[in-house]
Amino acid sequence: MKEKKDAFEGDRLAFRCPSRMLFLIFFIACLVGGSASHASEMIATIAKVKKSVVGVGTLMPTRSPRASLFGTGFIVADGNHVLTNAHVVSRELDFQGKESLVVFIGHGMSPEARVASIAQLDKEHDLALLKISGPPLTPLLLGDSGTVQEGQGIAFTGYPIGAVLGLFPVTHRGIISAITPIAIPLDSGRQLTPSLIKRLRARYDVFQLDATAYPGNSGSPLYNPATGEVIGILNMVFVKESRETVLQKPSGIAYAIPSRYAVDLIDKLND
Repeated sequence: MKEKKDAFEGDRLAFRCPSRMLFLIFFIACLVGGSASHASEMIATIAKVKKSVVGVGTLMPTRSPRASLFGTGFIVADGNHVLTNAHVVSRELDFQGKESLVVFIGHGMSPEARVASIAQLDKEHDLALLKISGPPLTPLLLGDSGTVQEGQGIAFTGYPIGAVLGLFPVTHRGIISAITPIAIPLDSGRQLTPSLIKRLRARYDVFQLDATAYPGNSGSPLYNPATGEVIGILNMVFVKESRETVLQKPSGIAYAIPSRYAVDLIDKLND
């Protein structure tokens, strides 16, 4: 009787093994298929975003090199406006040397330079809206930054090393590692500066990112990898000055200003 039972158990196991194997194969196929789908999705999103990412800097005929790139920006609104950080365009221009604020469009060694002017400025949130002439370009859609959650996947595209080798946008990926206040209280009043006191009073949240960014990324669009909708604007100076004043050596943490403030700035164009 025992032998018959063992034989039956063996047959039952032999029957269940193929089912488990089929499930395992199906599971692996789903993982591979999902990864391929996400990769394809990301490739399409980057291709779309890159068309709207521009360089922000100055052009001066008497300087060598004539062009200087200070940060990144991206096309918004009607296609003739560029969003970037206020600190990127805060430098005084050399009018005697005929230096002008410009936006660099296109990729490679010979990008087009369009003269720009500051249309709106929001120093509190370190945002600037520039107006450029010429044919309108493809704008990026600003999403709802109020729905952003910690752990959410993000991507940003910009010019982390400037234009040393030409205008070639670079994309980084990461997650929203924290939603945190723009400024933190300090241990000593001696560490307070007028600008920091102002930011402590006008407190708002920013996005802390688990991704590597560099000063040239300032003004880069922070977007949803699946849709390309912009949820924030990279900031590599303004936020660090507020949050990392106590550090002798500032960290490599990247931050972004939520897109809701950019929406408010663009809405002022119609006021």
